[in-house]
Amino acid sequence: MTATGTALAEPVERVPTRWTVAISVANLGVFTAWFGPLQVLLAKQAESLAPHGKEAALGLVAGAGAAFSMIGNPLFGALSDRTTSRFGRRLPWTVAGALGGAAGLALLAVAPNVAVMLVAWCVVQLMLNAMFAAITAAVPDQAPHRQRGMVGGWLGVAQTLGVVVGSGLAAAAGGLVAGYLACIVFLLLATAPYVLLRRDSVLAARDRPPWDWRAFWISPRRHPDFGWAWLTRFLINLGNAIAVVYLLFFLQDRVHYPDPDGGVFVLTAIYAGTLLLTVLAGGILSDRLGRRRIFVLVSGLVVAAAAVLLALVPTWTGAVTAAAVLGLGFGVYTSVDFALLTEVLPAAADRGKDLGVINIANALPQVLAPAIAAPIVTNLGGYPVLYLVCAAFGVAGSVLVYRIRSVR
Repeated sequence: MTATGTALAEPVERVPTRWTVAISVANLGVFTAWFGPLQVLLAKQAESLAPHGKEAALGLVAGAGAAFSMIGNPLFGALSDRTTSRFGRRLPWTVAGALGGAAGLALLAVAPNVAVMLVAWCVVQLMLNAMFAAITAAVPDQAPHRQRGMVGGWLGVAQTLGVVVGSGLAAAAGGLVAGYLACIVFLLLATAPYVLLRRDSVLAARDRPPWDWRAFWISPRRHPDFGWAWLTRFLINLGNAIAVVYLLFFLQDRVHYPDPDGGVFVLTAIYAGTLLLTVLAGGILSDRLGRRRIFVLVSGLVVAAAAVLLALVPTWTGAVTAAAVLGLGFGVYTSVDFALLTEVLPAAADRGKDLGVINIANALPQVLAPAIAAPIVTNLGGYPVLYLVCAAFGVAGSVLVYRIRSVR
């Protein structure tokens, strides 16, 4: 067991490359296990189990899973904050999350009806969020401030590749059962190197914070920098979610692209490619300069520019250009904003729980986006107004980052 000093102390020693690689590969496993079902398998399964109500079945399963995701991340983050195992406070939940997620995926593979499918997917969401919460909290536990942009960049690379690997495994496996089994095997194999490193800090029982349900509310009055960081992330993610929710219909009804399904795939691939170009470089440069806010500001404005392009140039060329620009901006944002967030956490004793609360700013926009987008598209100006609203959210999130005072 590698103990890296007092569990609640700020880390000062640089993390080795092997740890950064291992935690990134584990994160790749999480996102592969998430997006294999989300991109491919759940839709096929809904069609198989409820051929005459597949849309409603998929919406029910995905919506319930999203609710469990929003609950699970801060809950398991708080539990890991209070874990006094001799193996550390994060690794036990990494293992439990991987094994529980694998069990949920196995149940999905044999689900005989929509009810079992729903329960199984909620188990997957709950347990993978336990693992994700532990992995995320391990970064401020282990990595000093001057490395967090770089580590955040590698985690961003893993997240992006996880969407591609998950979709590819699910599509290439040749069936529902084989697809779920492929995701299970990849998840467990990707988690093993990180767990075997056994790099975690042990929390002494005397340092364990008491359990208090009220602690899940973090007062923006008492912790204004945390509140502003949450709000900026929420606004930028809300703009991004609104931009994506009707992308297929935008290509079909506004751009009149002949193959909108294929068009979405092409735009997603372009976005992922340009994101990978900047996600790591942005984090490393931010570490070296010791600055975060200017990177978040500029990247948010670039994201907003992509939305303006979609509003003003509703053509296939405009959409391709916007996808490339969006990836460039969101790549820098992904790594640097994560590093910034780890530097405004209110207390070392609650890193896992607080990062879980931050992650609600990622999940909640996915729930709100359809409700905001639908009336705009149908009654309030259509797609030009929709994408200008996206840009407005992006600009607001970017500018408000300068309300954070404790980070440069």
